[in-house]
Amino acid sequence: MVSERSLEVLRVIVQDYVASREPVGSKSIVDRHSFGVSAATIRNDMALLEEEELIAAPHTSSGRIPTDKGYRVFVNQLADLRPLSPAQRTAIETFLGSSTDLDEVLSRTVRLLSQLTHQVALVQYPSLSRSRIRHIELVSLSATRMMTVLITDTGRVEQRLIDVNAVVDEEFLRQLRTSLNAALGGLGLAEAAEKLGALPQQFAQHQRKVVEQVAAALMDQVLANRQERLVMAGTANLVRTEDDFTGSIYPVLEAIEEQVTLLRLFGEMEPEQNGFSVSIGKENASFGLGETSVLATGYSASGGEVSKLGVIGPTRMDYSNNIAAVRAVARYLSRLLGED
Repeated sequence: MVSERSLEVLRVIVQDYVASREPVGSKSIVDRHSFGVSAATIRNDMALLEEEELIAAPHTSSGRIPTDKGYRVFVNQLADLRPLSPAQRTAIETFLGSSTDLDEVLSRTVRLLSQLTHQVALVQYPSLSRSRIRHIELVSLSATRMMTVLITDTGRVEQRLIDVNAVVDEEFLRQLRTSLNAALGGLGLAEAAEKLGALPQQFAQHQRKVVEQVAAALMDQVLANRQERLVMAGTANLVRTEDDFTGSIYPVLEAIEEQVTLLRLFGEMEPEQNGFSVSIGKENASFGLGETSVLATGYSASGGEVSKLGVIGPTRMDYSNNIAAVRAVARYLSRLLGED
């Protein structure tokens, strides 16, 4: 059974090791922290922590470093999340608030989060397979060229350029736009795909070729929206912490390049306290990420669907700061997208 003081010793070992990347000894703990006990007593606490496999000695006669199990206990006991500074909160609102569409919002989100945490930042597109069509716009660019614009209730905007094999006048374009929105507006993407196939039959024979081209373009846009996708930024941060990984860092870099792997990892992470998920070290081994930690939480878009946002980095990371940053960005992102 680990005592309260031993848990406090574990906490300062984690914090000091994260800050210095140097193994932590009993004398250092006594000198830097106010435990009010001797170095011998701290050594006894450290021996107990080592028996419980919460800390380990990387070298003979060295100080101690946290194990994956130690990080897990530390995170489970974590209560003192450092709030973001007013400047950091202002940066979030300013940087994300100036975005013009969902693509830019998510791109800015991962760039900002990677800067706040110094880790690799990941954000999952809203659960597009359950999105609904908000509006379809057709824009004439010339007599034989147009743009189709598909807007979903999650704020996603998809555009396609079409070169049609007939002259399209404004009246026909207006009629087609009205028919598309009447037929597809409010439908889920799967339902919309079915409806598109029958759309050309609603038009006169001489118009069907153009309608078929428009329907095909919209079908591509619908299918693109049904794919699950991630946006990522900050890979350079992982390279800067290369010394935290044994052997080569390249397998880790290869693993995070596989979107399917990361989406599966996100999907299998069960929310813990307050909807937040933390997966540490060996818990990620089956994904090729056994020396990393992943912190994730959910955010919601205007359609009400919850998707994941988080960071990935070495197990030696500043969990308190990173969890606070991920939570703050997720809350602001939900608020921003919920206004759409």
